[in-house]
Amino acid sequence: MPLMVPIRSLGPSYRERIAAHLLKLEPADRYLRFGYAANDEQVRRYVDQLDFERDDIFGIYNRRLELIAMAHLAFSEHPDHKNCAEFGVSVLKKARGRGFGARLFDRAIMHARNQGVSMVFIHALSENTAMLKIARNAGATVQRDGSESEAYLQLPPASLDSRMAELVEERFAEVDYTLKKQAKQFWDFLADVQEIRQGVRHARHQSAE
Repeated sequence: MPLMVPIRSLGPSYRERIAAHLLKLEPADRYLRFGYAANDEQVRRYVDQLDFERDDIFGIYNRRLELIAMAHLAFSEHPDHKNCAEFGVSVLKKARGRGFGARLFDRAIMHARNQGVSMVFIHALSENTAMLKIARNAGATVQRDGSESEAYLQLPPASLDSRMAELVEERFAEVDYTLKKQAKQFWDFLADVQEIRQGVRHARHQSAE
């Protein structure tokens, strides 16, 4: 059984952190994430247009509270497709190879299922083999159309187990984030103290000369 990865839901107050994460993506990763070579202005426009009331954003933080991986679960606005959602994910280069993309997909799928979604779509470039592999491993059907591919996964109805599992994951992520925040504040405090001490020593040294 894979280790549980703390994944937080991100609200509007995290818009700047989301932008910072996406702007850190390597050019090739931006291309795979957005389907085109998005420049900084286009990335910021995407972030500015995120609808936190309609959609859900999930993120994974490292010990420095840097957003190293995130997923966007976009719910359909079309009246005839209210039970559909689209999934997109991005992982910083330094955080790849740890299965974060797959874990974010699992987390998003669980949430979508509990929200009454019955079909999740992934639109990706055909060269985005990592994303398409995640979809296939989850049982999604993948259809390729030249340079682009569509994957779709049918979801079963929500159950007591799926709802409880999401509550447990949410609680685990909140506790983990609180501990990381406290640890970061402590180490920042120690760094400040160390800087003050060095300044005092330097001043003493100068006065002794």
